Amino acid sequence: MSDLTTSDPYAQDGTYAWFRLAISILLSTLGGAGMWVVVIVLPAVQADFGIDRAGASLPYTATMIGFAAGNYVLGRYVDRYGIVPPVIASALSLSAGFALAALAPDIWMFTLAQGVLVGLGTAATFGPLIADISHWFLKRRGLAVGCAACGNYLAGVLWPSIIQWSLATSDWRETYLLIAVICLVTMVPLALILRRPPPEAALSASPSQNTFGSQSTGLSPATLQILLVIAGLACCVAMSMPQVHIVAYCVDLGFGVAPGADMIALMTGAGVISRLVSGFVADKIGGVRTLLISSVLQCAALFLFIPFNGLASLYLVSLIFGLSQGGIVPNYAVIVREYLPAREAGQRVGLVIMSTILGMALGGWLSGLIYDLTGSYQAAFLNGIAWNVLNMAIMVFILMRSRTRLAPAT
Repeated sequence: MSDLTTSDPYAQDGTYAWFRLAISILLSTLGGAGMWVVVIVLPAVQADFGIDRAGASLPYTATMIGFAAGNYVLGRYVDRYGIVPPVIASALSLSAGFALAALAPDIWMFTLAQGVLVGLGTAATFGPLIADISHWFLKRRGLAVGCAACGNYLAGVLWPSIIQWSLATSDWRETYLLIAVICLVTMVPLALILRRPPPEAALSASPSQNTFGSQSTGLSPATLQILLVIAGLACCVAMSMPQVHIVAYCVDLGFGVAPGADMIALMTGAGVISRLVSGFVADKIGGVRTLLISSVLQCAALFLFIPFNGLASLYLVSLIFGLSQGGIVPNYAVIVREYLPAREAGQRVGLVIMSTILGMALGGWLSGLIYDLTGSYQAAFLNGIAWNVLNMAIMVFILMRSRTRLAPAT
């Protein structure tokens, strides 16, 4: 019987699972356009509508709010109907959002299209896809989740090149229409490839006959979920300080904008490596331990930003920061699958992912506020470290209460 199971190409960790992972990465990369396009066309949008920089930044904020809400809302639909309907809805939403934004007569219509349609559409290709792929892997779940999460970063590599090429030959409105067509004609066929439902073994208990994962803390699912939401918020408040403000920090230090932009690219590229490595490690030692290690390393990197403010040292610290933080967010999906009901993975992963996005938004704002109050980013780095310590404390608490569930006697 075991030989039959292991030879089944549609079983967990089987050949179809890896093929499905490749499709998921591609979908995440395509859908990730919603995260990056608005940032790159910001100067062109500002000039077109004749507004200030603050007004031109509103569409990005709206996109992030839609992205955060969509991870939870669409995650619930994944639990009920599978991944295909949300991803097709994502393709339609992205296409309609980019087309409507291209035709927007003012910044308010543009912002509405970005927040409601583009932000919500982008969400289906992150948390919900990660939750779905987690059902198809058991032995290599951490690695699979890390790979799926890389699509979001790969989008930051692919789409800027496409957009810059398009802007060189046309304006931002035509670029938006081009992206609308690309999302529609590529994502819908790819989504249909994912029609096969997860193996029943992935939705039933493993190793016991209940619907929970293999680990327990003795806490109720609701309590553990709240702890993970707080941890997700805290780690990303800390994470946002360098990612959101590194360019401004470099300008304050007299290095200019270009080095700061290079440091963001360095963090993102290192983040891809971090997600892959942390996924591999999570398969060996579990999601909680892996996330705790990443959180400790992120905290150390935040400390390094304070004394080392030379140009070369900032590049090095940015690399260290990217290598430490990239694997944090995907490991929440691994933890959810280890401790919480499998049939609720979509909404539970989506809720934690939503908290991490809100943490990025809150942290970016808090760091700016602290800078305005103190005239320096030193206190902002210390604020990030304090939030990071809260994340570490929650992971230690969960780890200390963890125990392996025992299968019932048969």
